[in-house]
Amino acid sequence: MLLVSALFVFSPSSAWAISFEIPSRQDSLRGGNGTHRSWWDVQHYSLSIAFDTAKKAIMGSNVITATITKAPTDSLQIDLQELLFLDSVIFDGQPLAYFKEGNVWWILFPFNRYKIGEKLQLTFYYHGKPRMAKRAPWDGGMIWTKDSMGNAWVSVACQGLGASSWWPCKDYQGDEPDSGMQIQFYIPSNNDEVPISTIPIITNGNNAYWQTTKTIPFPLHQSAKDYLKLTAKVVNPINTYNVTFYYGNYHTWKDTMIGENGVLPLTFAPLYYNEALARKQFTVVKEMLRCFEYWMGPYPFYEDGYKLVEAPFLGMEHQSAIAYGNSYLMGYKGADRSHTGVGMLFDFIIVHESGHEWFGNNITAADIADNWIHEGFTTYTETLFAEWIAGKEKAFEYCRGEWKNIRNDRPIIGDYSVQDEGSGDKYDKGAAVVHMIRMILNDDEKFRSLLRQMNQDFYHRVVSSQEIETYIIQKTGYNFNPLFNQYLRTSQIPQLEYYIQHKDLYYRFTNIVAEFTLPLEVRIGKHQKKIQPTAEWQKIKWKHGYGVSFSKDFLIQVK
Repeated sequence: MLLVSALFVFSPSSAWAISFEIPSRQDSLRGGNGTHRSWWDVQHYSLSIAFDTAKKAIMGSNVITATITKAPTDSLQIDLQELLFLDSVIFDGQPLAYFKEGNVWWILFPFNRYKIGEKLQLTFYYHGKPRMAKRAPWDGGMIWTKDSMGNAWVSVACQGLGASSWWPCKDYQGDEPDSGMQIQFYIPSNNDEVPISTIPIITNGNNAYWQTTKTIPFPLHQSAKDYLKLTAKVVNPINTYNVTFYYGNYHTWKDTMIGENGVLPLTFAPLYYNEALARKQFTVVKEMLRCFEYWMGPYPFYEDGYKLVEAPFLGMEHQSAIAYGNSYLMGYKGADRSHTGVGMLFDFIIVHESGHEWFGNNITAADIADNWIHEGFTTYTETLFAEWIAGKEKAFEYCRGEWKNIRNDRPIIGDYSVQDEGSGDKYDKGAAVVHMIRMILNDDEKFRSLLRQMNQDFYHRVVSSQEIETYIIQKTGYNFNPLFNQYLRTSQIPQLEYYIQHKDLYYRFTNIVAEFTLPLEVRIGKHQKKIQPTAEWQKIKWKHGYGVSFSKDFLIQVK
């Protein structure tokens, strides 16, 4: 193993001279597509892992296949967080020099001798104790726990924290493995932690299979034990934070659904003793998927299937293997985030996390600063499903109810290239942006077509908020730029000021960006008129009294 001493035997280019004095360097290395990341594009991961649940440790390897897309440098950045350690890095059968800088490992080699278009394949062997989650999924990491029967129950949730918290990778949301990945898990065949008659590990992808082996492929960590090896393949591109596993006392059953793209394999995996509860709670899945396919287009991962897996934490959108931990309750942990009663008509975690298969997993923000694309649109899928089962009036009531959770603490869009997710308002305020687009279009078929076209045109792609905004403007023919700037890039809520005098109603917006306006209705009883407030005072004739109200489906304050 080579550590910092490697600096003295290999001279990396001055382009990445280390500067420990910069406080944000780790965030910049992780959050940006820097010089020693940008020249290679991940094509495939082949991840292998074995667990030591007693020591809460792991050992493993990852084979990274990448294509050179621009002039290479003489080093390569790999992310692997403390307290995990590289044992070796192999390229073309030879070990490479490397050293550690915080959560980044610099792989030293004259890659600049290779040409654009060539492929590289490097194998990373590693071991250690991954960070344990303090409050998964929000403060993420590995979850080492036991179920109520005393069986081992292990999983991981690492959005934000990053996949490098448990395996070496290019931990950057803007680069997904174009050809998917293979995942292998090794567990002792004489396993007494989980009854081996069950399916002990659930992971992403489809067509997983077990086999017995007497060796594990980690040279520094050989053992005399017999192992069971699970191999699973993910056909589609997958974001690294969505790669997962669930190790526990599971009972699984399979089903299928005839969807827009044919036969969709379904797998349901509750803990063994929760099967009866799960068979009742999970019946919503087919109806939900039909709703989502209607509004947003075909499920994006037919080849990898759809799984719903009980997890030792609340939930997460792990691609093709959704984490479910809502205790078989309706609403959000048995409560209604909208405070309208509508939220108790469905299981929030099933609906919200599954909605991410379209926004977050299919359409992925390249930089986490733009994660409103994931959370805003997905939060709105709750409204779409509420409309599917309870009608538009109830659904809109639910949507507006969630707006009461908005804090307006900072802009939804964060700072780029420094691992900044922006405000938590990206959920409910982001959904308000989507709802207001729908209201302005005033044409549900056009709105539905927009969602479907987005999932088709950005199929399995990473994007920026600017790309999404420009796309919506082009497809709808409406200038949404002021709306996006107002609600995504400031924390200010437009304030509608009005007064009535001499049978005229005067009105204007304050607290707004340049050119901001909304098409509102003012009404009293059966009387209503359309207005288009701007920053300038305007007036309309109004003979109907003072008790007026304005459109409810726009996120504004009225004064």
